[in-house]
Amino acid sequence: MNLDEFIQKLPKTENHLHIEGAVPWELLQTLDPNKYAHAPESWAENFRFKDFNEFDKKLLGMVVPWYTSPERYHEAAKAVFKNLRDRENVRYVETSFASGVVEFGGIDGKTIAEAVKTAAPEGLEVRVFLGFHHNAYNDRTKDFIEDCINWKHLDGIDLHGDETMPLEPWSEKLWKRFNDAGKTTKAHAGEFNGPDFIRQVVRKLNVKRIQHGEKCVHDYSLVKEIRDRGITLDVCPISNLKLRVVHSIAEFPLHSLVAMNVRCTINTDDPVCFGNRLFDDYKIVAEQGGMSKHDLLKVARFGFEAADVDESKRKSWLAELGKIESNLHPSE
Repeated sequence: MNLDEFIQKLPKTENHLHIEGAVPWELLQTLDPNKYAHAPESWAENFRFKDFNEFDKKLLGMVVPWYTSPERYHEAAKAVFKNLRDRENVRYVETSFASGVVEFGGIDGKTIAEAVKTAAPEGLEVRVFLGFHHNAYNDRTKDFIEDCINWKHLDGIDLHGDETMPLEPWSEKLWKRFNDAGKTTKAHAGEFNGPDFIRQVVRKLNVKRIQHGEKCVHDYSLVKEIRDRGITLDVCPISNLKLRVVHSIAEFPLHSLVAMNVRCTINTDDPVCFGNRLFDDYKIVAEQGGMSKHDLLKVARFGFEAADVDESKRKSWLAELGKIESNLHPSE
């Protein structure tokens, strides 16, 4: 089969998806048909943001008007998940929501987690994470931060925000509590900062997953440590390209990392800003990043191996991939 057919047929995971940054454009259009009449210029293939600040402002300007209640979270998540299941052949999703919505928007975080989790359609496993900025702990937030480990529908936590800011003691304590409870912990690292910050989150937060993390490739001792710890990097090719993390997909080190047996997954990040489908991210690393069909299948396998599901479900997904692999020519 050709590349498009192969990617479409491949069972996939989406392990790095910000629910605020994934709101469908058609839902935004219901808010204000004039403001959202035309798709953003950032959807153009050749568009590049000047820097992260420009991206952040545009993203917030687009999505903040939508996310005003748990009901809005549920409606958006329901549409996102249905699309991933029906059009992208995704079987498992990990998505995060921002603690700033709780702090500044006044929406109950426990209710948001429930709204997102219960939006999952039949046939799609969804795990929900709460993302904190480095300096998120303060008098306004400490109560819900300390309590979030008890939220029934919250599966883990993630570190968001500016990588140049130092880790604060509260985060080490909270991440330890979640790790000790057997929940999944993540951190955004190695997108704009280099190996030193990745090493910090690996050792201080003991994360199981790194969102992005591709700059570890510049330090082989760190690559080895990530590999030995079984950490998975949830990378986002088109996001990194449009944010000028790399100048071209040919520079994106996914192929090198997979060749070194680093566990990686392919993801979209904030598709309402980048205009990407998961299909697009798989395709661009194949056409411009040196990834073969066997490589893409290996990445899909990593996603299911990292998934927070029971072993019987994992085995059934991996068996599907095995059947597809058995029909691939060795040269593909």
